[in-house]
Amino acid sequence: MQLLSSRRFRAAAAGVAVLGLFLTGCTSDTTFSYTPPEQVDGALPDDTVTAMTDAVNNALAASGASGAVVGVWVPWSGSWVTGVGTQDPGGEGGEVSTDMAFRIGDVTRLMTCDVLYALVDEDIVELDDKVPDYVSGVPDLEDITLLDLCNGTSGVGSSEEIAQAAWRNTPERVWAPLELAAYGLGAERSVPHTTYRGSDVNYLLLGMALEHATGLTASELIAEYVTEPLGLGATSLPRTTPAPPSTGPVMNGHYLSEIEGGYDCAAPIDITTLSSSTGYTDSGVVSTIDDLGRYAQAQARQALRTQEEPNRYGAPLPAFEGAPSWLQATGGSLMVGSLIGQQGWTPGYVTAAYADPTTGFTVAVSLNNSTTGGNIIGNLAWELAAIASKAPAADGQTAPEFGLPFTAEQYHQAITDAAIPCVAPAAPPEG
Repeated sequence: MQLLSSRRFRAAAAGVAVLGLFLTGCTSDTTFSYTPPEQVDGALPDDTVTAMTDAVNNALAASGASGAVVGVWVPWSGSWVTGVGTQDPGGEGGEVSTDMAFRIGDVTRLMTCDVLYALVDEDIVELDDKVPDYVSGVPDLEDITLLDLCNGTSGVGSSEEIAQAAWRNTPERVWAPLELAAYGLGAERSVPHTTYRGSDVNYLLLGMALEHATGLTASELIAEYVTEPLGLGATSLPRTTPAPPSTGPVMNGHYLSEIEGGYDCAAPIDITTLSSSTGYTDSGVVSTIDDLGRYAQAQARQALRTQEEPNRYGAPLPAFEGAPSWLQATGGSLMVGSLIGQQGWTPGYVTAAYADPTTGFTVAVSLNNSTTGGNIIGNLAWELAAIASKAPAADGQTAPEFGLPFTAEQYHQAITDAAIPCVAPAAPPEG
């Protein structure tokens, strides 16, 4: 299906303090067209679906989640888009369905970098622009560029480890981006420019910079350059007013209380209503599984770009010290073999989305409990990808040369090994 929309390139006057100049952009209308790879219209084979269902159920048990939404698209074989489990433990709250919205966590980073590269393509900003030119209060980042923020190479620390307790205790609180970023800016820093560090502060600062450069809000920028061109009607960076992910059907988000010996898995705490300011341009976007899959596929192919250069994914770095050679990071993404995407958490949800730019092979999944953080959801996405990559070609189709550098069994076991301990709360003393 071909997606057509009007893409307007707008820029308000942007102050560049060092030069005392202003950039003024003119509004223009161009037609954007994206045609996804041809997709077999049918279900994946039963044995593939059975294996993937087992994988999701294993991750639900390991993470303390009660429900998930999953989308797997194998262009030469078929697709599997479904809800698994229920809104609450014990089968309570109704079944999870694919029309339910959820928070996409760190996949938001990809969209923030999409906006950066769109503005670069339109000569509104440059990748080597310095952060203090656009963000006040960070003079010690005078050597850090917008590219460093997108690539995760600024060296700044993370805020979420400190802020998450406040997010859980006061989900209705509205945060200023720099207030949130301050936690990480005060942390110990790593070597900039040459070492990847997946810090949320990078993308908080980048969102602030892009707002200042254009005079548009981050919500408007993501709509203008990402969701509207791709026809993602259920995807947005919401207003900061505390609210569920959508006014329509929603997958409820939870976390678990830590108690002596483990977690109280039978009584998750609902945190569906939350201010998007807790994530902003790092992890604040909401979506549905169909929108997320469509986005992941288009983003991996860099379908939104209007210029071929600079190459956003041309110089990846190891995702961490000692990472396997097939696990790298750059451009706001993780690169897992041939897959490009992102994974992570935000209060109530863990989400991952990956796609292969050549074939269109795509996996997206979200669980409704954030207690375990982003590792289990990444492992689940990779397990699902390994299972689905072996799906045979449908009648009349030819499977491409496509494979992944890991096995489903490897990440199934990793998920099992990382399972949180569920324990019953201690009985109150008699008396």
